[in-house]
Amino acid sequence: MRTIGIALAGLFLSILGARADGTWCAYYSSPGGGTNCGFHSFEQCRATVLGIGGFCTRNPFSAYRVEPRTRYRRAR
Repeated sequence: MRTIGIALAGLFLSILGARADGTWCAYYSSPGGGTNCGFHSFEQCRATVLGIGGFCTRNPFSAYRVEPRTRYRRAR
């Protein structure tokens, strides 16, 4: 039981250091897949995925994510 607790604590602490600060994520379509959210521009992400297959999307967990602006209609 103690070993399991130590293993879980080690796993939790290792996850805390991992961050994906990029604004774009690449999802690879190679066998086994994979994800890389370290791209700061769409062009960087697209250039990486271009030769090996996959697609790019905005990082949903990025601190720099820009929320779409809500447009309101003015009453006439």
